[in-house]
Amino acid sequence: MTIIDQGNGAAGPAAADLIKDTTTQTFVKDVIEESKRQPVLIDFWAEWCGPCKQLTSVLEKAVKAAKGKVKLVKMNIDHHPAIPGQMGIQSIPAVIAFVNGQPADGFMGAVPESQVNAFIERLTKGVTAPGEVNVSEIVQEAEAVLAEGDTAAAAQIYAEALQHDSTNIAALAGLAKCYAVSGALEQAKQTLAMVPDSKRNDPAVKAVQTAIDLAEQAKSLGPVAELEQKVAANPLDHQARFDLATALNAQGNRAAATEQLLEIVKRDRKWNDDGARKQLVQFFEAWGGTDDATVEGRKRLSTILFS
Repeated sequence: MTIIDQGNGAAGPAAADLIKDTTTQTFVKDVIEESKRQPVLIDFWAEWCGPCKQLTSVLEKAVKAAKGKVKLVKMNIDHHPAIPGQMGIQSIPAVIAFVNGQPADGFMGAVPESQVNAFIERLTKGVTAPGEVNVSEIVQEAEAVLAEGDTAAAAQIYAEALQHDSTNIAALAGLAKCYAVSGALEQAKQTLAMVPDSKRNDPAVKAVQTAIDLAEQAKSLGPVAELEQKVAANPLDHQARFDLATALNAQGNRAAATEQLLEIVKRDRKWNDDGARKQLVQFFEAWGGTDDATVEGRKRLSTILFS
């Protein structure tokens, strides 16, 4: 499991490390090379330029607030005209963002603070500040562990991610899935209840909700052995076959569950208002689009429907 060093709660790099002046000689080191570690803004300005001083103040405030996700490098174009000349800078203030050693974005003029903040937010999306926990990486680790079948370990890692970001939708959905897979449906529902209404249509959230609904549906059915006997006694008992598929899915037997529903579709597509196909689509949503059972099931369903 991931072990996270939460440090001493430092607020981030000192301002002196985030904001500096550069020269023609140090431009490559300060901007090009540094931008391979995190985005760097180059602020072209001059002493006589009033809007430049206004913008620089806004830039410095925004960069400090980003706590190391981005750095600001200032260049006086009167003292160092070569670089702005090579870059085609014809008016100031001008700000160019470098990412991975290349210019990536920019703007001209003394734009308002809200626009500067939005610019930096776009530029640093997905960038982790020094000392900051990368919740996305923790969630990815949990997903990999869950895919290997270790539900308990995955749940612990998802919970760890939520300690750092209690609103992370992927972590909430992942933890709920762990509970659902292990049969703890009440805990799964309680976890999903923490998802805001605006995020209810997130694919991962919908998939877990579907899995919970299917599991609760299966609880009202009889034992698999009894359902199998009913189907064997009367292969045209589509309701018994439908119930058997639902019960098999609850046991994790996806291939057999798919087989039973496909059999209904083959025998009577219109049964129960296309109920077998609809249930199969529910299965696919709960399993996930990349699951082997989903891929194979979709392929076989298409063959039946379009043959």
